[in-house]
Amino acid sequence: MHLFRFPTLGYVQRLYDFLRRHPTGVDAFWALTLLGFSALWVAGTATHLLVAAVVVLLLCLVVALRRRAPREMLVLAVAVGLAQLVLDVEINPADFAMLVIIYTVAAHDGPRWASRLALTAGVAAAPLAQVRWPMRETSTAAAVFGTVVMTVPFVLAWVLGDSMRTRRAYLAQLEERAARLEREREAQAKVAVAAERARIARELHDVVAHNVSVMVVQADGAAYVLDAAPDQARQALETISSTGRQALAEMRRLLGILRTGEHQEAGEYVPQPDVQQIEDLVEQVRTAGLPVDFKVVGTPRRLPRGVELTAYRIVQEALTNTRKHGGPDVGASVRLTYFDDGLGLLVEDDGRGAAHEMYEDGGADGRGHGLIGMRERVGMVGGTLDAGPRPGGGFRISALLPLKQA
Repeated sequence: MHLFRFPTLGYVQRLYDFLRRHPTGVDAFWALTLLGFSALWVAGTATHLLVAAVVVLLLCLVVALRRRAPREMLVLAVAVGLAQLVLDVEINPADFAMLVIIYTVAAHDGPRWASRLALTAGVAAAPLAQVRWPMRETSTAAAVFGTVVMTVPFVLAWVLGDSMRTRRAYLAQLEERAARLEREREAQAKVAVAAERARIARELHDVVAHNVSVMVVQADGAAYVLDAAPDQARQALETISSTGRQALAEMRRLLGILRTGEHQEAGEYVPQPDVQQIEDLVEQVRTAGLPVDFKVVGTPRRLPRGVELTAYRIVQEALTNTRKHGGPDVGASVRLTYFDDGLGLLVEDDGRGAAHEMYEDGGADGRGHGLIGMRERVGMVGGTLDAGPRPGGGFRISALLPLKQA
C-alpha cells in the first residue's frame, strides 16, 4: 500500500505547486466554469438576451482577473450590479462573482477604502435585490428574513477574507521579526568572533613576545660564554629549552581554542596564568639576566579570573618591554598592591625607556602592540592604565584593576 501512496502524494504536491505558480490560470478556469452555468441560464430564462450575456461575461471577467486587479474588478462588479438593477437583469449564477470579489478584496493587502466598499456592496446587495425583485405571495416578515439570509454569505465572505489578510499580515510580521532577530544574532556573532580574535591575538603576542625574548637573551648569553664558561652556557640552553616548552604549551592551549568540533582532553593544555604565577615569571626573567625587585603589599586573596589573567599579562608585557627597550644594565621593579576594592600594579625600570610613538600614538609602523593589548585587557575588566617615561629616566606602567570578592 505504501508503494502507491507516496507517488500519489508526489503528484498531488506537484499539481499544487503548479496551481500556486499560475493563479490567474486557475481563476480563468473557474471563470469558464461559471460562464458555462451562466450560459445555460441565459439561454433558458433570460428575457434580455444581449444585456444578460454582457452582464454574465463581465462578471466572469471579474472572477478571471480578481487576483491580478482586485480593486478594478471590485469597481467593475459594483457597476455591473447597478446595471442589473437598472436594466432588470435578474439574479443569475454569474452573481456568484460578487461573493468571490468581496472575499478577494477583503483578503488583499490594498487600501482600506476598497475593503469598506466591498463590505458595503455585500450588505446592500440583498436588500436592493429584494426591492427590485420582491418575493411574491410572501409576508413582510418572510421577506425580511429572506433578505437577512441572503446577506449572510456576503458578510461571511468579507469576514473570511479580512481574517486571511490579518493572518497573512501577522505571519509576515513574525517572519520579519525572525529575520531581524537572525540578523541581530549574526551581528552579535560577528562581534563575538572579532572580540575572540582580538583576545587570541593578545594572548599570542604576550606568549610569543615574552618567551622568544627570553630565548633570544639566553641564546646570546650562551654564545658569548660558550668557550669561557661551558656550565653557564649549558644553564642558558636549559633555560631556552624550558622556556620553549612553556611557549609550546601556551600555543597548544590557544590553538585548542581555535579548533571547533574536536574533542580535546582537559589536561592537554596548561591553565590560564594567574597572580600567583607572577613570582615564577619574575624568577624566569631574573634567570634570563634582568634583575627584578618584586614585592607584594597587602593581603593576597582570590581574584576574578579575568583580573588574574590581566595582571599576569601586564607584568609579563612590561618586563618584556624592559628587556627589549631598556638597554644594557637595566633593572626593574614590580609592585602588587591589594586594596579593598582593587589591585594595583606598578612596573618600573631605570633604562632608557621606549620611543614616544610606542605609548602615545598607539604603535606607529607596527610598534607598540603590547601596550595596545594592555589597554584593551585593562578596559575589558573596567580598570585604568597609565604608561609613560619616568621623570628620573626609565619607563613606568601603572594599572588599577577593580576587584570583586571571589
